[in-house]
Amino acid sequence: MNRQRGGFAMGLIVGLLIGLALALAVALYVTKVPVPFVNKVPQRTAEQDAAEAEKNKNWDPNAPLSSKPGQRASGVVAASAPAATPAPTTPVAPPPKASAPASARDPAAILGDRAPNAVKPTPAADPFTYFVQAGAFGKPEDAEQQRARLAMMGFEAKVTEREQSGRTMYRVRIGPFPRKDDADAAKDKLAGVGVESALVRVQK
Repeated sequence: MNRQRGGFAMGLIVGLLIGLALALAVALYVTKVPVPFVNKVPQRTAEQDAAEAEKNKNWDPNAPLSSKPGQRASGVVAASAPAATPAPTTPVAPPPKASAPASARDPAAILGDRAPNAVKPTPAADPFTYFVQAGAFGKPEDAEQQRARLAMMGFEAKVTEREQSGRTMYRVRIGPFPRKDDADAAKDKLAGVGVESALVRVQK
């Protein structure tokens, strides 16, 4: 029984040693065999690394933009050129409206055109002459005093005599006036300054 156990342990140890040997052999084989896509890259030397660093030091990222100034300038000019403006169009004036025919004119306008040539009727002549009497006095002194008073107010009056009921009356009158409207205007002015008067009409 003890001999069987000893043989089993010895076999286990021997198997482990054989497995380790095989694993070591596989590892050595892997390190010696080149790996695909890895060992194909060429190894860089120190001189190549220094040249690459010097190239990157003097590299200008804007060099491609300034390498062709002629092409860049032409592109700017083409972009900034203004669009052609259309020629201004001259507005067309509307045709003048045809004048209305003579038959369509306003009758009042036609009569107005002929009005200067028409004979205007002359008003009838007034058969009377008008005076504004500012008083009648029995004494000539009183009449002259009234006339002087009116003269100071700006009215030109005259003193006239007339026999009335066997006695002489001295009348103070302003006028004559050819039209009644003028006599009424003078009468209104006298009333405005406080002088009583009367309108007198005399046959021509």
